[in-house]
Amino acid sequence: MSSKPTEFVGVTVLAKANVYFDGNVISHTVLFKDDTKKTLGLIRPGTYHFNTGAPERMEIVAGECTVTIDGASDVKSYGPGTYFDVPGKSGFSISVTSGLCEYVCSFLPV
Repeated sequence: MSSKPTEFVGVTVLAKANVYFDGNVISHTVLFKDDTKKTLGLIRPGTYHFNTGAPERMEIVAGECTVTIDGASDVKSYGPGTYFDVPGKSGFSISVTSGLCEYVCSFLPV
């Protein structure tokens, strides 16, 4: 489970948004003093596929989604306070059926 972050102190936020799928997925990059980074974003209803370079942890802050990790056949549901990990050089499909799904994506060490 997740500690469900509510704020980050002493960080730099990049104002330019990361926009995917015609604006249906939007995030902003947060840079930490220890050189780690996260993105904070939201996903509108729909189904989207993302590829990963590095391993990622997706923490759901609000809303709900279903996820299938590349190579897996099972579909899992996630809501506020939960998370899923995605291996590097992989990917995942994420679906939101209604409302917005808000998330924090952490880029994990390789």
